Amino acid sequence: MTHAFQESLPIFAPGAPDEAETATPIGGRQPSYIRDHRQRLRDRFMAGGAAALPDYELLELVLFRAIPRQDVKPLARVLIDHFGDFNRVLSAPATALRKVKGVGDAVVVELKVIEAAAHRMARSKVMARHVVSSWDALLDYCHTVMAHRDTEQFRILYLDTKNTLIADEEQARGTIDHVPVYPREVVKRALELNAASLILVHNHPSGDPTPSQADISMTAQIAAAAQALGLTVHDHLIIGKSRELSFRAEGLL
Repeated sequence: MTHAFQESLPIFAPGAPDEAETATPIGGRQPSYIRDHRQRLRDRFMAGGAAALPDYELLELVLFRAIPRQDVKPLARVLIDHFGDFNRVLSAPATALRKVKGVGDAVVVELKVIEAAAHRMARSKVMARHVVSSWDALLDYCHTVMAHRDTEQFRILYLDTKNTLIADEEQARGTIDHVPVYPREVVKRALELNAASLILVHNHPSGDPTPSQADISMTAQIAAAAQALGLTVHDHLIIGKSRELSFRAEGLL
């Protein structure tokens, strides 16, 4: 790694009107107790990986760069207490994060970069892959992207004639318990992509993946519209906090 990349990026540098500005001690150096604590955490992480650290300490590692010269343990604990766990902190909306005292732009950007990296890594394991042979990876991806959202999101996974995933697109966003979905738009996009089949996915922010009557009715409408155009709806997955429900497995499709 070159020296240039070891320097703090401007977006995270102290001097911006956020939490890092108030954390700079006289002389511009970290107090020794902070330096020692940070080094111990890094050493434990490198020796034992993420499993060696509880959620708040893993979050501290993420916050180190955003807040270079301040003890971030109190903020890490507040964030975990407020949102519930490490995953929920990362996936929390920027507006909700900024309501927590001590969170400024530098912290929000750092958390959202980590979240985006997690999503991209999970997505890379399923794109251009045969869905049947990578089903577990597909479920992991859906949970990573959707399980901790506080509003409903509806995604469509489009497959080719060999059941290889060719596109993953967000079709709609909604409220805490409703997302508008238009069957015509779903099948229209499938034809544009020259897809042969699709998998519907949406989340339940409540954590319970049990389908509502509206979910069942909407799925039937999309399946009927798809069938009329020679397309197949393989499944509809509802993603909860810790588990998912498959319409196909439940006999609902």
